[in-house]
Amino acid sequence: MSESETRRKATLVRRHVSLRRRLVRLTFYVLLLTAGCAAAGFLYFADSVASLQPPANPKADAIVVLTGGFQRIDQAVELLKTGAGKRLLISGVHPSTTGGQIRRNTQSSADLFRCCVDIGHDAIDTIGNANETANWIRDNGYRSILVVTNNYHMPRSLLELRRANPEIEFIAYPVVNSDLKSTNWLRNPIVLKTILSEYLKLTIASVRDALGARPASGLRTEGKETSASGN
Repeated sequence: MSESETRRKATLVRRHVSLRRRLVRLTFYVLLLTAGCAAAGFLYFADSVASLQPPANPKADAIVVLTGGFQRIDQAVELLKTGAGKRLLISGVHPSTTGGQIRRNTQSSADLFRCCVDIGHDAIDTIGNANETANWIRDNGYRSILVVTNNYHMPRSLLELRRANPEIEFIAYPVVNSDLKSTNWLRNPIVLKTILSEYLKLTIASVRDALGARPASGLRTEGKETSASGN
């Protein structure tokens, strides 16, 4: 091999090594930027959730509560009793749970449940809640809905509800299980895991909508045994 060929080969090797190093650095910076954006987005989400407060004088055509705990249902039933809406949908109730059980747990009258409460057994997740609610809204002709769910679950719930019902006004009524403003929730692994999981689900749902993808219905099919409380 001639000296010129040796130099040319050495030059190509150096260029290849240099290019590979630049690609490694670029990949590192992209990953660092992505991680920074994700962390900032998560902290913004957590702060937004912590700042959510129910309206002082809630009023809508009707109320929907997304299951996941009796504290949500208790609050929704209380809103119905005080006239915040004229009818209540409890969406995503497990098939084995009856209206009578819910009535007894909320210490409500049989007359109230008989006249003004609908039990939805079809939804198996938040998308299903939105579609179940859409059917109920269409059947009853409502234009405004008071939405009752946990504060951390509210952003994704509203996203799914508005996607399924773009012409309806949804009013958030967040249920606050713990005061995220006054507690160091970053040191509470259970709360941190819950908020982080919800942030990831919201991010995935937002990307899905941005790409125009159509999610599965989230509604129970005949004979399906999946629990409906996994919001």
